[in-house]
Amino acid sequence: MSDQKLLRGPVPVKAHMRSAISLKGLNNEIKKADGLNAKLAVFLTNLVGSMWCAYVFAIIAFIGLPAALKPGGEGIIAWIAQTFLQLVLLSVIMVGQNVQSDASDARAQRTYDDTVAILDRLDLHTAGGIKDLADRLDNIASLLRSPGSDTLHA
Repeated sequence: MSDQKLLRGPVPVKAHMRSAISLKGLNNEIKKADGLNAKLAVFLTNLVGSMWCAYVFAIIAFIGLPAALKPGGEGIIAWIAQTFLQLVLLSVIMVGQNVQSDASDARAQRTYDDTVAILDRLDLHTAGGIKDLADRLDNIASLLRSPGSDTLHA
């Protein structure tokens, strides 16, 4: 593994946005689920957790705005709190969680790759490297412990 790969910077969130806000791969996710209820749950979760659903919910919320502003209507504060925020933020929060999840998965993969590269460099799985150093230290320690040696004892 090259030094260039170990020195790369953090992956920007924009790199994960495309996969988090689209419905691509929905069929693959549904196929992974077992049973009708699981397939339905995966479908609805992926659908509601998309930006397209947030846009549709925003349009639905704005359709109800004129009725809320009429005299005797629920009022703007109630409309914002009960309609707009609940409808739109549901999808936006789910999209945000998907983006964070993708970023976390990418960080975990990079940590794993970096760990593998470090272990390869330490040469732990061969006859050389750290094992040779440990054997030499053991030899020195045994020489220091032996009563007949001319060396100073620690």
